[in-house]
Amino acid sequence: MFNGTLLLTKLILRQQRFKLFIWLAGLIGVTLAAASAYPTMYPDMQAKQAFAITMENPAMIAMIGIGYDMEEYTAIGALFANEMLLFTAITVAIMNILLVTRMTRADEEDGRVEMIRSLPTGRLAYMSAAVIVIVLANVILALFTGLGLTALGIDGIGMESSFLYGSILAGTGLTFAGFTAVFAQLAETARGTSMLAFGSLIAAYLMRAVGDVNSDVISLMSPLGWTVRTNVFITDDWWLIFLFLTLTIVLTLVAFWLHGIRDLDAGFISAKSGRIHASTFLQKPFGLILHLQRTNLLIWGICLFLLSAAFGFILGDLEKYFSDVAFIEAMLADNPGSNMTDQFISLLMAIMALVSTVPAVMGVLHVKGEEMKHRSENIYSRAVSRMHLLSNYLILAIVVSVMMQALVALGLWSAGLSVMDEPLELATIFSAAFVYLPAMWLIIGLAILLIGLLPKIATFVWAYVFYGFVTVYIGDMLELPEWLNNLSVFEHVPQLPAADMDFENIIWITGIAIVLMVTGFIGYRRRDLEG
Repeated sequence: MFNGTLLLTKLILRQQRFKLFIWLAGLIGVTLAAASAYPTMYPDMQAKQAFAITMENPAMIAMIGIGYDMEEYTAIGALFANEMLLFTAITVAIMNILLVTRMTRADEEDGRVEMIRSLPTGRLAYMSAAVIVIVLANVILALFTGLGLTALGIDGIGMESSFLYGSILAGTGLTFAGFTAVFAQLAETARGTSMLAFGSLIAAYLMRAVGDVNSDVISLMSPLGWTVRTNVFITDDWWLIFLFLTLTIVLTLVAFWLHGIRDLDAGFISAKSGRIHASTFLQKPFGLILHLQRTNLLIWGICLFLLSAAFGFILGDLEKYFSDVAFIEAMLADNPGSNMTDQFISLLMAIMALVSTVPAVMGVLHVKGEEMKHRSENIYSRAVSRMHLLSNYLILAIVVSVMMQALVALGLWSAGLSVMDEPLELATIFSAAFVYLPAMWLIIGLAILLIGLLPKIATFVWAYVFYGFVTVYIGDMLELPEWLNNLSVFEHVPQLPAADMDFENIIWITGIAIVLMVTGFIGYRRRDLEG
């Protein structure tokens, strides 16, 4: 059953080594850089107590987790964990979901597992190798995060607490790796696997948010509820780590059992049968592309609307709770003439624009996936040119970017109506959202450029998206050099409504986006098809 596991482990490590390095280096680096900035951000008790008061706000609790007792915020570690732990753990969960999906269902869908099984290897060897690799990745993350935080020598961030912090990240990641491994047996496709896994992550976050505000019982039903209840840097409750490990082991055993009893390429949740005859709309390239992505786009749209609405409910309490919090002030736009609400909306729209970029870029990269799986050949066998097909992917990506930003603006505005004494005008919110469209189009253009010229590294566009998130979210807090911040296109977008409109920058960004797209189209038309 397990014959050849060691060799397959080496094979998967070789295949995924670059992705693993990027993920681990990014997570560990950002964590350590953020931790090193906290003593400067909170130099005295007044600043620390201001944040402690902020954590009494139910909206803040729903966003980042339950707070500690007021006296516990004397330690820098408490503030660091309160602000960084949950979202870092969510990022680790995303890493595990993507990697496990790639190493299990995606490899099976691509035919790699079938080829491996034709060799003298055990039935469970490939999945065992994937589990070993993901465990190694999380152990490395825990160890180096713990060592790094300890090495910083910050008062209030001790060695035991540092290793607990790293273990929490690894435990959360392994738990969602276990969920993903189970979903890989249930779904028939990698897309279905990732949708189920991300759905579980969103459900876990919402359960934790509701539970943290209303009932601990609800929150404890979510793995993310365990994440924020370890009291790291305070009492260091290690017992919750054993809960993570127990659930991970149970999920992994279930995944192995399901994997052992199902047929190759089959899933326990069968895809529903389609129509015998396709509609006229489906026979067109744009209709086919939209049909394949419609469920994914619908889920993204709903999630973005709900997320922006959740932030909208905070708008009424911004001045009361956040005016003296160093963490918030470090992130907000540097526009002293504007009020905190405008500055918060500026920051929020930049972050939400980055999130909205994800489904648009995923849609564009879909053309590369279809090419690698030989499906594009079926389309090109008809009277469809490469330029026409790629242009349809581009049109859909642009439409998606506009729709996602519209949903973000609508969610924020509709929620703000119920909590603000003087609600913001709808036009103000929409302009703050739509001003980021050229930046989103530039990233879409970068994806098309890579597809056209360097298809093997097209997924590197995600590294640029992640870098943009770092500069927007914690760039000022990390005090990065200006030239590093300027590498992100989002740094050049006018931060409406806190700042004035800058049409020159918008024109430049749009022009660069067009150049990238045109160059990508030319490269795609001239190069050989892969797969």
